Amino acid sequence: MNFHPFRQLPSRPLNLQTPLSKFSYYYGCCRNLVGPRRLSKMNAGGLASNGRQFKNPDEMWREEVGDQSKKSEWYNKGVSYWQGVEATVDGVLGGYGHVNDADIKASEAFLNTLLAERFTDAGRGHHLVALDCGSGVGRVTKNLLIRYFNEVDLLEPVSHFLEAARGNLAPENLLVSDSYKAANFYCLPLQDFTPDAQRYDCIWIQWCIGHLADDDFVSFFKRAKGGLKPGGFFVLKENIARAGFVLDEEDKSVTRSDSYFKELFNQCGLHIWKMKDQKGFPDELFAVKMYALTTEIPKIVNPSKTRRQSKNRPGVIK
Repeated sequence: MNFHPFRQLPSRPLNLQTPLSKFSYYYGCCRNLVGPRRLSKMNAGGLASNGRQFKNPDEMWREEVGDQSKKSEWYNKGVSYWQGVEATVDGVLGGYGHVNDADIKASEAFLNTLLAERFTDAGRGHHLVALDCGSGVGRVTKNLLIRYFNEVDLLEPVSHFLEAARGNLAPENLLVSDSYKAANFYCLPLQDFTPDAQRYDCIWIQWCIGHLADDDFVSFFKRAKGGLKPGGFFVLKENIARAGFVLDEEDKSVTRSDSYFKELFNQCGLHIWKMKDQKGFPDELFAVKMYALTTEIPKIVNPSKTRRQSKNRPGVIK
């Protein structure tokens, strides 16, 4: 299916207090809809920014993207919103440009751990390639990915963001050697993109997956798995609802809960290798979580074996 390009929630967090009273109200209502019991994603209620309540995601998606016309309108409204945003770091971060440093610092620590665990010598000596999804003006690529990956491809459906990224990532504007570069610039939305087979060591998806309906979410990851090299991985960094979901009517995006994401990962055939919470963001913003996802099941250390080994270690002489 062909949809008009749209901005996949650019690299920015979502402000919960616009104004504070409205978002505090519907965030609290969302918790009340779910209640204290552990509910599956399909049963967890949610709330829209205009106050509408939903019994579950299926009800919301039927209303928003229930037929081809509605789905096209959903994606058209998303791209229209971001076409009106200036192509700067502060613009794509929704006026929260000051969180950039904390965001990059946490992402870099997470990435370093993954490279050390997934590759010999943490990837040094390898020709590593990454895909930056929803790349916006190239913020994550310039500040992080291009310092670790020899080639970075950028995927961005809003043309003036992508043109700004080309300028920001021109060789004369980078503090890296000639062996690190922005290679390809794709002006496409996630739901229309299919990567080249086994091109990428890392596919980085940050603050953009919220624009995809559940079926397109699953379809994207299933296609994208074919773009990973052996040993490759996804990083999904995203806003997290406390429970259920929150629909943003203005830019047509959905903030999902951790349990919601995990059910979708399962449908995609992906496994959580590692996850970590973002720290250092203002209190009025949604919580943000980083997920490292792989196609293979992570190996689990046998606790009993670990305990037996520890008994054979030399004791401390006092």
